[in-house]
Amino acid sequence: MDREVDAVQRMQDYIKNHISEDITLLKLSEVACYSPWYSYRIFVKHTNMTVSKYIRSLRLSNAAVKLRDEDLSVTEVSMDLGFGCVDGFQRAFRNEFNINPKAYSVNPIPIPLFIPYGVKYRNRKEKKDVMESKNVFISLVEKPERRILVKRGIKAEEYFSYCEEVGCDVWGILKSIDKEPVCLYLTDKYIPKGTSKYVQGAEVPMEYRGHIPQGFELMTLPKTTYLMFQGEPFEEEDYEEAIMSLKSAIAKYDPSPLGYAFDDSEPSIQLEPIGSRGYIELKAVRRK
Repeated sequence: MDREVDAVQRMQDYIKNHISEDITLLKLSEVACYSPWYSYRIFVKHTNMTVSKYIRSLRLSNAAVKLRDEDLSVTEVSMDLGFGCVDGFQRAFRNEFNINPKAYSVNPIPIPLFIPYGVKYRNRKEKKDVMESKNVFISLVEKPERRILVKRGIKAEEYFSYCEEVGCDVWGILKSIDKEPVCLYLTDKYIPKGTSKYVQGAEVPMEYRGHIPQGFELMTLPKTTYLMFQGEPFEEEDYEEAIMSLKSAIAKYDPSPLGYAFDDSEPSIQLEPIGSRGYIELKAVRRK
C-alpha cells in the first residue's frame, strides 16, 4: 500500500509541476514506475478521480486564480494553462464553476477551487510522543474589527470531524477568495446552539458586500490583540506533529512578562499548516 501511495504522490507532484504542459499517461507511468494500466488504476483508487478529470480540475482552478490575480485575457490564460481551444476552455470553466471566465475575471466571486491534496498526507499516522519545538517565534498582532465568511459544522471541535460533517471542499471555496483562509476555534459567545466550535472561514473587511456561498454566513469579530506563535518549518507529511508540538509550547507559555494575559473570550486562529513557513496559531490576549 505504501508503495502505491508513494507512486500516486509522485504522479501528483509531476502533474503539479508540469500542469501547463501536455501530460500523458505514459509519462505518469514512468514517474510512478508502474505500467500505464496499473498507474491509472492506483491513481483512481487513491484520489477517487480519473487522471484526466484531476488534470482538468487543477488546470481550471489555476486558471481561475490567474484570472483573479493577474491582468491577463481569457485567451492568454487558456494558452498558459495548456488548453488548446479557447471555446473549449470557456465551456469547461463554466461547467466547473457555473460562471464564464470573462465574468469571473471582472467580478471574482467565491467558487469551489480544486485543492489537490497529496495522497501521502491524507491518512492520519499513529500518534507519536509530542516533540518539543526547538524554536517558536512569537510576535504581537493587532487585528481590526472585521467580518469572517464562515461555514459552520454541527459538533466538530477539530479539522477531521469538521471534514466529516461538512466535507473537505470548503477550503477550495475559501481559497478562491483573495484572502488567506483561516480555521477558528470559537468561544461560547460565537457558537449558536447546534453548531460547531471549529469552523473554517476567510477574513473580509467590514464593508464586504460580495457573494456569500450557500451554507456560509458572515460573522463579526471585534478589534483584537493576538500573540502569533510560529513553529519551525517541517516536512509536509509531519504536519500533525508540527501542530501538536506548537500547541504544546503555547500551553506552557506565560504572556504575563509582556504585560498580557490570554483572552479566552475570543477565538483562536489557525493558519494553513505549510511546511516551508511552519505552523502558525494566533491566541487572543488582553492587557493585565
